[in-house]
Amino acid sequence: MPEVPPTGRSDTGIERLLEIMRRLRDPERGCPWDIEQDFASIAPYTIEEAYEVADAIERRAWDEMEGELGDLLLQTVYHTQMGEEAGLFSFRSVVGRIADKMVARHPHVFGDQSRDKSAAQQTRDWEAIKAAERAESRQTGALDGVAANLPALLRAHKLQKRAARVGFDWPDTSHVIAKIADEAGELQEARERLGPEAIEEEFGDLLFVMVNLGRHLGVEPEAALRRANAKFIRRFEAVEARLASLGKTPRQSDLAEMDALWDAVKTEEKAGAAGGECA
Repeated sequence: MPEVPPTGRSDTGIERLLEIMRRLRDPERGCPWDIEQDFASIAPYTIEEAYEVADAIERRAWDEMEGELGDLLLQTVYHTQMGEEAGLFSFRSVVGRIADKMVARHPHVFGDQSRDKSAAQQTRDWEAIKAAERAESRQTGALDGVAANLPALLRAHKLQKRAARVGFDWPDTSHVIAKIADEAGELQEARERLGPEAIEEEFGDLLFVMVNLGRHLGVEPEAALRRANAKFIRRFEAVEARLASLGKTPRQSDLAEMDALWDAVKTEEKAGAAGGECA
């Protein structure tokens, strides 16, 4: 295959990016930093770039999406270049594999199955196909294949979904809410009578059940917590701005004053949201 000029601006699509990565990793002509990297050292950047895409979506920052998606695509190109060097896989084999998977998992689009079914039924069919794939790869346990390095909230959600598929689940939210009360009581008992390890364990149990409640309510915990983080930042910055208008910083204020400002910001936000809905 002829070399694609990496520095040119001609429309060469993915081939240009692949050639840039080959040059960066070239042992003689490449970048020393890029040459030194391996799968493990690049993995944190891959996770970071995925979260930056999610952050742009959360903020509806569509003007940033092109750049963030490019950064994420670069991570795939980086890993596949290292895979090719090690004789493990290539960009083309990775693309071929995911294309085959998408065709196999959508028989109602690419096969002879009917498309006349609900999204819920399509989801059940998807999960059945995935279960068959896991069985073929000798993943026999219900929880096999849930990646250990997922963010803890996301992994808890996936583990609970897997367990629920085989019947290990509460029948409705009332049981989950009752369990939350139990776990909160156990956390309070650990705080009063036990040590740091027990407190951490009980706190983890409470978080785990909260994730389960979100699953029963159809709430994705990572997304919910990201929104809560964004709301906290927005409101606290508004409190800081109001203090600044009084010639103060948070360190020059006290909890009572900041709490009152927080309540005012919260009330105004809710009034604005209600007004927007009426409009």
